Amino acid sequence: MNFKLYTFSIILCIGSFQIYAQEDSITVQKETYIKGNGATILLAVPHIGIETTVGKKFSYQFDVMASFWNSIDGLPYKFGIATSELRYHFKKRFHGIYAGAHVAGTTFKIAKNFRVRDFEYQQGLGYMVGSTIGFQKKLKGKWMLDVFIGGGWHQGYYKGYHVDTGERLEPATKYNKSGEWLPYRGGIMLAYKIN
Repeated sequence: MNFKLYTFSIILCIGSFQIYAQEDSITVQKETYIKGNGATILLAVPHIGIETTVGKKFSYQFDVMASFWNSIDGLPYKFGIATSELRYHFKKRFHGIYAGAHVAGTTFKIAKNFRVRDFEYQQGLGYMVGSTIGFQKKLKGKWMLDVFIGGGWHQGYYKGYHVDTGERLEPATKYNKSGEWLPYRGGIMLAYKIN
């Protein structure tokens, strides 16, 4: 499974450069937007990005999201996600429905809140490969609204620790591995055109 995801990631990156190279000869008005996710900022989790033209119906977005806080009950809930996404716009770029494919890197120090409070947390790294579907609408002036949801495969490599002592919880000498299909992207981004 890991080899297939790795191969898909490489093809996605190469494909995005091929699309850009093929469509660069066509006169395409270049547009670039900076964005902020209003839904996550309400949770004090900044999620910012930049999206730019890479073809007649294609755009590329790079975004980062991070939580610097512990959860309400004081357990670790810190993470960072950096995502690279190629988007295809079905009608017109930056207006209407789009679909995207992405790869992302993650870092985390998180206690699983859905379990009984057990004073354990996991710390590690991971990657994600998935897709996004969304809708963009241009507003007045240089403003745009981007509503989206996405998910995919997350593969994590982590070590488990006890919150109070910092002691390792499992006998594994290296990292534990965990992979699952998850919905992990979504929100309402307000975007401003910078060119």
